[in-house]
Amino acid sequence: MNRNPITFADRDEAGWMLVERLRGEALEKPLVLAIPRGGVEIGAVLARGLGAELDVVLSRKLRAPHQPELALGAVSESGEVYLNHFASAMTDAGDAYVEAERQRQLAEIERRRALIRAVRPQAPIAGRTVIVTDDGVATGATMIAALHTVRAAGARKIIVAVPVAAPDRIDALRPLCDRIVCLQEPEAFWAIGQFYRDFAQVEDERVLELLRDFGRPETKWERAAAEPVHR
Repeated sequence: MNRNPITFADRDEAGWMLVERLRGEALEKPLVLAIPRGGVEIGAVLARGLGAELDVVLSRKLRAPHQPELALGAVSESGEVYLNHFASAMTDAGDAYVEAERQRQLAEIERRRALIRAVRPQAPIAGRTVIVTDDGVATGATMIAALHTVRAAGARKIIVAVPVAAPDRIDALRPLCDRIVCLQEPEAFWAIGQFYRDFAQVEDERVLELLRDFGRPETKWERAAAEPVHR
């Protein structure tokens, strides 16, 4: 664990530090899937630095009653709910509350899906190395939901790449992926934003701009496949 935690200038710097840690990794038809919205800035850097395709995976936290910043759990694109270990201890979070919150967050997922798919068709996942990223992991709920989606879609290898994570939540992610690349797991962890000097909120328009500007570049694997074979 880090005794002297890193403070990143911004998500861009954190993304390039992750690129350096991933250089030389065996990647088969690599795809970076970022969790909107902050994760898309990290994901764009990873995709550029590693010559990968960029897309998003949509999951949303389920807000705890009276504590909207606390993730009770998360819901995936498919509607599956994953609750955190402490959810059952929250007496206000009965089945009716969880279902109502699930419906609210699914509506937000659909709103974002419509915006994103208007500029970026969904990338195929099956048989590929998929790097799932966000700007950090606090409770891990949205990452867990995202990993279930990616595994169900048939990814060949799943790598979680994040700049910072709460130490106890990393263990919860290990069974759901093949490798975790995390730059730091500080003991004194209260919120992801404490590890960034610039942690400005990322708006929808910025997400769309990154996806639109990045497009779908031809990767070195695709170029190699297209090259004529000289006998």
